[in-house]
Amino acid sequence: MANVSKSLSTNVEGHVFVDSTYINCDTCRQLAPFTFQEVGEFSSVSHQPQSPTEMLQAYQALLTCPVGSIGTIEKNKNLLLKAQQSFPILLANQVYYNGFNSEKSFGANSYFVTHLDGNWLIDSPRYLPYLVEAFEAMGGIRYIFLTHKDDVADADRYAKKFQATRIIHQADQEAMLESEWIVEGQEIIQAAPDFQIIPVPGHTAGSLALLYKETYLFTGDHL
Repeated sequence: MANVSKSLSTNVEGHVFVDSTYINCDTCRQLAPFTFQEVGEFSSVSHQPQSPTEMLQAYQALLTCPVGSIGTIEKNKNLLLKAQQSFPILLANQVYYNGFNSEKSFGANSYFVTHLDGNWLIDSPRYLPYLVEAFEAMGGIRYIFLTHKDDVADADRYAKKFQATRIIHQADQEAMLESEWIVEGQEIIQAAPDFQIIPVPGHTAGSLALLYKETYLFTGDHL
């Protein structure tokens, strides 16, 4: 939980603040670009949210911050609940951003894709009852695609809950030893209708990308 006594001096004075525990993962700047900007090695509040949209985005960032470095002077429980219920956020064509980024994966984003042949979780958010219920309401999880060893987070818990198939490359298997589907070599794999697995060694030896409908490329830390 953010501590106002550790609030960064670079914050604009007001309701929302960032404290010194921040790890500069960029999550808050993606969710609330009008409120947060990078100043030196940290994100800071550059503009206090004013409109309902800006307030909602700031609270989404607060909930999603993997180290809990974003706080408010006074908690607005109604807005917190509204922000929570906004996740997963629909981006386009059955592609969702999960929020609730995990410190275990250095704040990396995770995604969810709904599909008639089974839903996909791409990398893992924090394991939270709210997200479990949200995924259940959307039809559960059939596959958990792990782009590389840095971003597995709580994938094992989601796999156990949903009896999902975890996919990881052999070169990164050490991060999730009990994965059910081990990708080997560098050949492109047609994994399921509309989904292609593309080995992209470099960031890690076992880095994988997932191409959905030849339009959305999940590369590990970006979409």
